[in-house]
Amino acid sequence: MPPSVKRKRGEGQWALGYHEPLNKNEENKKNDDGLNVRQRIIDVYSKAGFDSIDPADLRGRFRWFGLYTQRRPGIDGGKTGSLPDEELDDRYFMLRVRIDGGQLSPAQLRTIADIANRYARGTADVTDRQNIQYHWIAIEDVPAIWEALESVGLSTMEACGDTPRVIIGCPLAGIAEDEVIDGTPQIHDVHDRYIGTKEFSNLPRKFKSAISGCTAHCTVHEINDVAFVGTVNAEGVAGYQAFVGGGLSTNPMFAKSLGVFVKPEQVHEVWKAIISVFRDYGYRRLRHRARIKFLVNDWGAERFREVVEKEYLGYALPDGPEPAAPLPRRDHVGIHPQKDGNFYVGFAPRVGRVNGDLLNVIADLAEEYGSGRVRTTAEQKMVILDVPEERTRALADALAEHDLQVNPSTFRRQTMACTGIEFCKLAIVETKQRGMDLIEELEKRLPDFDQPLSININGCPNACARIQVADIGLKGQLVVDDNGAQVEGFQIHLGGRLGTTFGKKVRGLKTTADGLADYVERVVRTYDEQRGDGESFAEWVQRASDAELQ
Repeated sequence: MPPSVKRKRGEGQWALGYHEPLNKNEENKKNDDGLNVRQRIIDVYSKAGFDSIDPADLRGRFRWFGLYTQRRPGIDGGKTGSLPDEELDDRYFMLRVRIDGGQLSPAQLRTIADIANRYARGTADVTDRQNIQYHWIAIEDVPAIWEALESVGLSTMEACGDTPRVIIGCPLAGIAEDEVIDGTPQIHDVHDRYIGTKEFSNLPRKFKSAISGCTAHCTVHEINDVAFVGTVNAEGVAGYQAFVGGGLSTNPMFAKSLGVFVKPEQVHEVWKAIISVFRDYGYRRLRHRARIKFLVNDWGAERFREVVEKEYLGYALPDGPEPAAPLPRRDHVGIHPQKDGNFYVGFAPRVGRVNGDLLNVIADLAEEYGSGRVRTTAEQKMVILDVPEERTRALADALAEHDLQVNPSTFRRQTMACTGIEFCKLAIVETKQRGMDLIEELEKRLPDFDQPLSININGCPNACARIQVADIGLKGQLVVDDNGAQVEGFQIHLGGRLGTTFGKKVRGLKTTADGLADYVERVVRTYDEQRGDGESFAEWVQRASDAELQ
């Protein structure tokens, strides 16, 4: 056998004949499909309680239905990674509701709100993948939560785990004046055919998808495992370009275009072919190399396309054009026209943090001023659709009464934060409250600053909040303060741009959490003083000296 084949077999690739598990995660999946845990939760664990849960289910298969144990309160960030799971685990769960395309009906939003208040101590966060995330969920309540969600067409199935997770889409799909194509039918097609099937319930790692025809590129296709992006071919027909292999975490890579043209009716076939390549050729030996980005990086787009077409699709796709460049802002915040004459109203909760009562208020306002339809965005924001133009200002004022800003400051509009140490077992520092406090402080200190500027706050190196592609990316870690004590702080990444460059790390550039607002104010003031006409923060970072970035 050639050495190259031996190496690939050592990566645990099924397509090369290697099916024996090479780590505990793979062994766990081989022993029992993650989808099978649902019935045990209903029949056994919810009745016998937390102590009855098999550890292989608790820290493995539960994720196939959106459940993670949350962090036990009082464990500081210095112990993250050093304590065993048994000591980090609380007896409560985070539960993630998948909202494919970010689309919510009035009944769905009210059900989500009711579950938050009834079972989750009011908690509900809008994630940067359009999901809603609860905390404080007891195992005894999970079947009732599922029943409520499923009664309105929602689910937690494959919201986590080594599965095809939520398919993100433009919140304005079908209504935007300038969209290239409405991706909603394709999202539904892929979801209904493949989500929850055992064909794709054992992947090497998680698999993140996006399907959108949005001209703003709000689904950040550059950092998805697979993304279909609206484009128009030479004949004037709207379809999609396919991108594969994007992802961040500790080894960030931008997705590569396959250079194809995918007709709308072909999307589900091409999606299936791409995820099948990942399932069969993905690297299963080492978890940190098990994402599709490593396979795409090793193969290149040309070979990946060839395998997709010859081994899985059975036909060649035509070459296709790249999508147009994105708009300057991708978040859909503000008041804007729909193609039917109505308007949509996008607003900004602080770093995605809402609660059950607030979601009920949003549902009330959506029904009073619009049709009741609400959307979540991939920037931790929300949108109310179908508002008559003459009622948009009244809606904006009503939202503002609940601290939901339609015309927010740059800092409110473009600050995101992951879950952080409050609930996450991987986190080292606090993020959500710190992000909210930072917004408030910057609004006081820099009230007139109006340039686009993204600030993304992450509690650990895993980049759930996309720190490498933010103007100011903050990676949580312990740092030493002026008194020599270890305290919460951040490594700083500067000038990241989606699809272009990852944030620059300046040697030694860190800040304590207490000094965060001072640092951000200082670097933003320096940029504002030095920027040329139309020069973005990321462009300025590339020419600024290290001293100016300190």
